[in-house]
Amino acid sequence: MDTVKIKDKSFRISIPETEIKRRVKALAEQMSKDLEGKNPLFLAVLNGSFIFAADLMREMTIPCEITFVKLASYQGTTSTGKVHEVIGINENLSGRTVVIVEDIVESGHTMKRMMEQIGTRNPSSVQICTLFFKPEKLQEELALDYVAFRIPDDFIVGYGLDYDQGGRGLKHVYTIVDD
Repeated sequence: MDTVKIKDKSFRISIPETEIKRRVKALAEQMSKDLEGKNPLFLAVLNGSFIFAADLMREMTIPCEITFVKLASYQGTTSTGKVHEVIGINENLSGRTVVIVEDIVESGHTMKRMMEQIGTRNPSSVQICTLFFKPEKLQEELALDYVAFRIPDDFIVGYGLDYDQGGRGLKHVYTIVDD
């Protein structure tokens, strides 16, 4: 399917599943080298990163752990600019190597909030791994350690990303089509 309709919007394939899987594997290889001997704790940001986090975890070649945190800042196709914590971090992060696993970094507000919260828990290090990064949208100063795709400021769905809860299960990533 080259195009899909989700609710009132049409989307076309922009990144095929094979390319996503290739990049996830490459990220996991790099992270496995960089984090060897550290047993990193992945903090996967729900809901959007769950597929990415699962695929990344399966490709890791070193011991690592995963937990989930849920933060929300979207309504429909627009970021509200406000981050609302829904599910918090319950693990002891003191002395741990923590890797935040995010589906997409745009403004950077969510990552800034996460970094502030995690920093109060005395981790040995915190890194950010994101599937997608929109450099032209960034408003916060952030160091992104692992980025699979740098993309333009288009609204995308699929591979865990949604439009009003629709399209998360699509295998490819689709970009909104202006009607």
